[in-house]
Amino acid sequence: MRLNPEQARQIRDKERGLSRPHPLLPQTGTRKHREIRFAKLPPGQVERAKGLLERLDGLDVAAGALPNSVAVWYEIEDHTFEQLEEALRQEGFHLECSLYAKLIRALVYYSEDTQLRNMHGPQRLLKKSHEVYSKAWEHHPHGDHDDTPPELRVDR
Repeated sequence: MRLNPEQARQIRDKERGLSRPHPLLPQTGTRKHREIRFAKLPPGQVERAKGLLERLDGLDVAAGALPNSVAVWYEIEDHTFEQLEEALRQEGFHLECSLYAKLIRALVYYSEDTQLRNMHGPQRLLKKSHEVYSKAWEHHPHGDHDDTPPELRVDR
């Protein structure tokens, strides 16, 4: 039986304990798998980028599914896709700039940013939330409040 490169990568990653879901599928939890895609020119970018990224702590790097890509695994609290790509751009790397790549990039940036904000945001106390709104309503001037004492009110 002959394996294609993707099947061989899946077997290798399974042995190493790395899962390789499609990088664009929703990924639960804080561990992310993404693929950084590079422009075809200048040549040699993938190897140089892989060498640079392997030096970062908390980042697992492997060959990507496509010839001009690098697969990365990271915890979202340590790295974000946007930070990794921005660091590579500052080092002079040219990333893929097709419309598809730009849309996917924006979606991933947004979803990771939202997940980070939700992780670090204050937790809401669900059992007491109605009391907070009730107290605020009582102290807020509105048309449903009558300051006339009950004994002076006339029923009509």
